[in-house]
Amino acid sequence: MKPEEIEKYVQQMMGKMLQPNMKGMLKPEEWLKDIQHQNMNEPQKPSNTLGAEMFETHDYVFVRIPLKDETHLKQMKLFYTTNQVIIEHLPELSDKHTLILPATVKRKGASATHRDYVLELRFPKITDLHYSEIDIS
Repeated sequence: MKPEEIEKYVQQMMGKMLQPNMKGMLKPEEWLKDIQHQNMNEPQKPSNTLGAEMFETHDYVFVRIPLKDETHLKQMKLFYTTNQVIIEHLPELSDKHTLILPATVKRKGASATHRDYVLELRFPKITDLHYSEIDIS
């Protein structure tokens, strides 16, 4: 038998034994090509409609929101909880956006600054998480 025939026979037998969704295990390179092809065909969704960027440092969580017009500063309202930011009236009065923060933040101590058409929000992170043990009975 030729090596190509042996490989073809093994592929056929494995294909019969494996479930259809596990066929990528035989030839990972074909499976990766299929995934890349699917990803190229899907339109990329923006992470949020505001174009906000979020990142964290050791002590703070930062959210940067680009503003097209400085008049938005007067009409918008900002609220936050320990894990999300709520932005209302941006860009239209009827709009409301909720952004999930990458880390938990303190309830006090947040600040906002505006410079070069970018609104920057700074939240102090909670560094001391309180853990409670759950007794399993």
